[in-house]
Amino acid sequence: MKKFITTIRNIFSIEELRTRILNTLGFLIIFRLGSFIVLPGVNPDLLPEQADGIFGLLDSFLGGAFNNAAIFGLGIMPYISASIVVQLLTIAIPHFQRLQKEGESGRKRLTQITRVLTIIITLGQSIGYLTAYIPKEAVVVDPLFFKISSAIILTSGTMFCMWLGERITDKGIGNGISMLIMIGIISRFPNSLIFEATSKGDQGGIILFVIEMVALFFVVMAVVALTKAVRRIPVNYAKAHVSGGRAYGGQRQYIPLKVNSSGVMPIIFAQALMFLPALFAQPFQDTDLGNYFVTTFSNYQTPVYNITFAILIILFTFFYTAITVNPTEIADGLKRNGGFIPGVKPGKDTSEYLDSVLTKITLPGSLFLAIVAILPAFATLAGVSPMFSQFYGGTSLLIMVGVILDTLQQIESYLLMRHYEGLMKSGKVKGRSEAAAV
Repeated sequence: MKKFITTIRNIFSIEELRTRILNTLGFLIIFRLGSFIVLPGVNPDLLPEQADGIFGLLDSFLGGAFNNAAIFGLGIMPYISASIVVQLLTIAIPHFQRLQKEGESGRKRLTQITRVLTIIITLGQSIGYLTAYIPKEAVVVDPLFFKISSAIILTSGTMFCMWLGERITDKGIGNGISMLIMIGIISRFPNSLIFEATSKGDQGGIILFVIEMVALFFVVMAVVALTKAVRRIPVNYAKAHVSGGRAYGGQRQYIPLKVNSSGVMPIIFAQALMFLPALFAQPFQDTDLGNYFVTTFSNYQTPVYNITFAILIILFTFFYTAITVNPTEIADGLKRNGGFIPGVKPGKDTSEYLDSVLTKITLPGSLFLAIVAILPAFATLAGVSPMFSQFYGGTSLLIMVGVILDTLQQIESYLLMRHYEGLMKSGKVKGRSEAAAV
């Protein structure tokens, strides 16, 4: 406890770090306040009590703003969609590939394209959100005026959230966009925990609640291990120069290939596809086949749903890893800088070796990611409330673990630069950014 207090004192004794932490807290408070300001012209008493399906997934990321019909109702999600589209374009279209390689000017151009695309996506999603989710009886003004004004407000809210995320990245701690998503997810944790403890206490299941918390602890530790796990490929560099009769350079370094290079993207892609069967089958719900698809793919606890979900995650993990990690580029970069993997010829052989290693570590990574994604279903079947079971795995837990590790790593770097002790007595906090660097 004494070391913890000393560490907190050291953190706030560094003026720049203290300012960044306070800036981050201020921006996050503004973001949370916007999640409770209801759109003008909406009667909040007539809104649905709880969002289901894909709406429920979005609401869990937005900390209730979606369900509240708030001015931040779409949050930062359209920006993430635009970023994914631009990222895929940099792989598929030569023009975007050239922009990516142009350095700072190309990056600014891609950022500008992402922002414009965000506005377009937000306008489209806002119309769909206002039409599909907000009941007509909840609108107390002219419907046409409400849709036009609310679409503008929602788009402005998303752009403001994007600005908040950029301010957190520049003036605060951690990645701003990821921080906004995490705070939306974690805002539901206290109420979920209290509800779970109360329900188990009323049923005389205190021991069962303790077992649930122990299980949650081990699940979190397993996700931390998955997030940090890397396969280090040793790399040697040729001697740099000779000075005073001694050779300098030639030190051994490592290429850290992540076991889970794709992060949460496979789960997000797979989750989006899992809503399509029920959506397309709704017009044919009167038939046996249509009713089967609607009931099966609307309930995340069914075996067919979870098996399909797991298979899609495994496939998307290999797909996303293939488009984000390019062994040929890594091999060419090593060759240009005089680096080589011991026992492997530079060039094509190095590329094939890296591809082989990447395939071998991606398979167990994809299997473990699929297990983490379907854990909430097993937790619900084991008696955990649906609201609390979402923290036993899935996208929510992976995002929270990744963002927290990155934030702690950044704080520790400030402490070590000022010659203070780190956050742990031994070892270092390793986030996603360190493992992703080559």
